[in-house]
Amino acid sequence: MSETTQTKTLEQRAMEIESTQTTSPIRMLAGTGMLSAVAFILMFLDFSVPIMPSFIKMDLSELPALIAGFAYGPISGVCVCLIKNLLHLTITSTGGVGELCNFLLGVTFVLPASFIYRAKKTKKTALIGSLIGAVVMGIFSIAINYYLTYPVYYNFMPKETILEAYQLILPGMKSILQCLVVFNAPFTFVKGLCSVIITLVIYKPLSPILKGHH
Repeated sequence: MSETTQTKTLEQRAMEIESTQTTSPIRMLAGTGMLSAVAFILMFLDFSVPIMPSFIKMDLSELPALIAGFAYGPISGVCVCLIKNLLHLTITSTGGVGELCNFLLGVTFVLPASFIYRAKKTKKTALIGSLIGAVVMGIFSIAINYYLTYPVYYNFMPKETILEAYQLILPGMKSILQCLVVFNAPFTFVKGLCSVIITLVIYKPLSPILKGHH
C-alpha cells in the first residue's frame, strides 16, 4: 500500500470514528457559546477592500459559525450566527437591520454546508458543502442587500451617492441592482470562500478539542 493511499485510509477511518462519536450537550452548549464570542469579536476586525466602495467591509465572523456547524450540527451554526448579532445589537448603528442581514447571510452559508457535511463526514463533502454555501450566500446577498440593507443606507446616504461610489470603480454601473450583481455577490462569495479555506485548515486539529474526543 502506497503512503498516499495509507494516508487517505487513515483520514477516512478518522472520519468514520468521528461520525460514530457523540458530544455531550454541555460541551456542545459551551462550544457554541465560545464560538459565538469569537464570531462577535471577529465582527470588529473588519477591513476595507480596494475593489469595493469604502462603506463595504470584509470580516470573517462567519468562520466560527461554519466550524460550529461542522462540529455540532446545523442548529449550532445558526445559533452562532444569531448570538453574535444579538450581542452586536447592543452597539448597533443600523437599528438592527444590519444585524438581521448579517444573520440571514450567515444562515444561508452555514446551513447548506453543515447539512451536506452531516450527511457524510469527509473532507470532500466539507469542501463541497462549504462551496455550495458560499455560492448560496452570494446569490441571496443580492436580494437581502437590495430589499433590506440598502433601503436603510438611503436614510444616511442618498441612493445616487452610493451608485456614484460604485461608478468610481466601474463607470459602466447604471443601477444599484446591477452593482449588487457585479460587485456584492462575488464579494460575498469570496468572503465565504476565505472562511472555507481557513476552516479546512484548522478544523481537523480543533475537532477533538471542540468535541472532547481524544
